[in-house]
Amino acid sequence: MQPQVGELVENFTLPDQDGNIVNLTDFSGKPVVLFFYPRADTPGCTIEACGFRDHFAKLQKAGVVVLGISRDTVKAQKKFAEKYDLQYPLLADADQAIVNRFELVKPKTMYGKLVSGVERTTFVIGPDQKLLHVFHKVKPEGHAEEVLALLKK
Repeated sequence: MQPQVGELVENFTLPDQDGNIVNLTDFSGKPVVLFFYPRADTPGCTIEACGFRDHFAKLQKAGVVVLGISRDTVKAQKKFAEKYDLQYPLLADADQAIVNRFELVKPKTMYGKLVSGVERTTFVIGPDQKLLHVFHKVKPEGHAEEVLALLKK
């Protein structure tokens, strides 16, 4: 079941773009921006990921950890990270375990056909690993700024 605001976000383990194992609990004591995106190196996902890249220094200065997650493979995440010089971990959830745990696979219409895909969603997790905020159906343009504004409050 998708975590609700105020609830503890259950730990998970995934490989990053370099094959390193990352646990959510590795970042205890720091706020975490966990953004789920449909697919590496697609137009909307690139806009969103590059937005976080462009604001990464401000987020890092504020002590915020940024993690991107998609159903892509480690290899695809690495290619995406290198192509766009993304300085934060991109986690590979190729078997959809975490995407499914967060209930983010939703029906979508693509080219007139009904398909299922990952709904672009961002979770802001507090230093105590409790969920602070959820951005549903994220629009890629300006999203990093929106997250930064929330964190400044």
